[in-house]
Amino acid sequence: MNEYVNKYAPSKAEIERRYANVRRAMEQAGLDYLIVSGSEYTGFEGAVRYMCGFHILHRYAYVVVPLVGDPVAVFPREATWVGDHSATFLERREFPAHCGEWMADYLKGKGAKKVGVYGLEYVINVRDHSALAKTGIELVDFDIPFDYARAQKSEEEMASVRLSMEINKAGVLAVLGAYREGATEAELMGVAEHLFAAAGTARKTMDMMCSGPDGSIRPQMVFPTGRKVQASDAMVYGLEIAGEGGHWVEFSRVLAPRGIDAVTREMFTAYQEFHELAKQHMKAGATAAEVHHACVKPFQARGYRLGHVSGHSIGMTMIEMPRIGEGYDFVLPENMVCSMHPHIMTEDRRHSLYFQETYRVGKTGGEALSGVPIEVYHGGETAF
Repeated sequence: MNEYVNKYAPSKAEIERRYANVRRAMEQAGLDYLIVSGSEYTGFEGAVRYMCGFHILHRYAYVVVPLVGDPVAVFPREATWVGDHSATFLERREFPAHCGEWMADYLKGKGAKKVGVYGLEYVINVRDHSALAKTGIELVDFDIPFDYARAQKSEEEMASVRLSMEINKAGVLAVLGAYREGATEAELMGVAEHLFAAAGTARKTMDMMCSGPDGSIRPQMVFPTGRKVQASDAMVYGLEIAGEGGHWVEFSRVLAPRGIDAVTREMFTAYQEFHELAKQHMKAGATAAEVHHACVKPFQARGYRLGHVSGHSIGMTMIEMPRIGEGYDFVLPENMVCSMHPHIMTEDRRHSLYFQETYRVGKTGGEALSGVPIEVYHGGETAF
């Protein structure tokens, strides 16, 4: 039998590194156990995959991590044959009818007193949380400490990140190359999605767009529709994907066949200045807030509204903490990866600009992982 092997599956050393970092954070917080949640909610399956190797196809799953001892992967029994459980690198796997009740009994049996939960704010299944809450065990929101513990990427992880970026770039280029007046928004997005599916991204795509008439861009991010595009439109196909290794990246550029109007041109100039500042300031030792303050100056100087933070940490979960924004004093480590995509708009909200680039934090500055110039593209391009 010709079995497929994912060369981006983590090595034993990488698994040990992940668990050491997470357990260090658990110890600092005084936790006995940690429950790591993941669900099919796009982009939020990655924490479970990070800790046990299982790629959620449908529904949800958990990893229960003791401060000392062997972790347990917990899957709903109804999904026993949903997904490839053989990819799970943990030895102990449970398939209860009710994951929350099983975890509650397990933790009570272990005498757990303080349990952290990653996914408490967004991800955990409601009925499972209810079962845990009835135990009387102290449940602690561990979203931010868990993300901080995995913020620094290993070289193994960076190989997966770079693969994802190559796929994402190819998708954006495919959209540019396929552009023709009269094509629908959805048809152009379909060109990228075909490429993504062929590259093994599976369901790990989060695709949207912004557009506007006469060389302008509206602030709303929307699904592409059956509307036929016009040469006078300005468009951003915002493509976010993860390759086979499971690491998400974000990359997009402006598509405007006849160019952008004067207001959008000034916004674009400010965006170019923002990214030059990102290359200078996204270096190890700076805090997330410091990077944000340094990079948004071109927007503040022009009086633009910020409808979005400058960016956020990104990894096997699409949106990880910290955000690159006000109030985040997390010190950036080398090899942290961040998606940078400030959402700016004029005071009257009639003009906007939003597109994405993914950066690696370096010793002396940020590395824009796409290597693609920040320019306006006109359609028909076959290479960057």
